[in-house]
Amino acid sequence: MVSESTYFILACLLDGPLHGHGIIKQTLELSENRVRLPVGTLYGALDRLAANGLIAVDREEIVNDRPRRYFRLTDEGESLVTAEALRMRRTAQIVTGRTMHGPAFS
Repeated sequence: MVSESTYFILACLLDGPLHGHGIIKQTLELSENRVRLPVGTLYGALDRLAANGLIAVDREEIVNDRPRRYFRLTDEGESLVTAEALRMRRTAQIVTGRTMHGPAFS
């Protein structure tokens, strides 16, 4: 089980490499504005995910005289986010299966 912010960071990288600002924006969009990542929090999370082999630096560019790193999922990162999505789906099915057969749906 991973935190919601970690899940959405990994999920936003499923479409390909992104730089920090792109990850913040995509995470906010995918989470329907629930997950807001301050820059310091994001880069701490990215460092931790990279140290755990879940993401890697894809490339670095210079934009406005500043380095911009793009991150990508590793195979391990893709496996983890996919497994987490399946786990959450199974968990949701348990609850929705029970509530749809309860008194409110009779």
